[in-house]
Amino acid sequence: MKGQKVGYIRVSSVDQNPCRQLEGLTLDRIFIEKFTGKVLDRPRLIEMMAYVRDGDHVFVHSMDRLARNLMDLRKIVNTLNEKKVTVQFMKENLTFTGEDSPMSMLLLSMMGAFAEFEVQLIRERQREGIRLARQKGVYPGRKKYLSKEQTEQLKEMITQGMTKDHVSKYFKISRKTVYNYLNKD
Repeated sequence: MKGQKVGYIRVSSVDQNPCRQLEGLTLDRIFIEKFTGKVLDRPRLIEMMAYVRDGDHVFVHSMDRLARNLMDLRKIVNTLNEKKVTVQFMKENLTFTGEDSPMSMLLLSMMGAFAEFEVQLIRERQREGIRLARQKGVYPGRKKYLSKEQTEQLKEMITQGMTKDHVSKYFKISRKTVYNYLNKD
């Protein structure tokens, strides 16, 4: 294989461990992203796509690590293939070179659609679980940051003419949270 072996690893949050994703592979360069897969404007993804060149081989643990929906997955793979970069998904055991058969492109679309469907099912189950827990009174939601007294103080400060920016800094909360407290009751 000519070119470099490049790994792209993505975890959704800072506390997740990225080490297991491409474990056992010897790579020339690894790009580790600690960012949601919902958006394409991920710094390390952009950096990796600018870094790779003709003959390179990009390894990704699974399709859902590269993109969360089929449209983004196809766009990323096609962009890399147009640069003559091979993309290999380890979990699915699929490789895309840009000279793929119609069957390969069908597999990319089907597997990508399954990955997108799985993400949507997980979200749906999570929302349903939260709704049921709230009905039972088991899931109260996020704990309020400000006490009742602090909330009254916040409202009084705004009434006296202090800016929402000043109040947000005073209580160490965002301006949006200030608005949320003002709009309650």
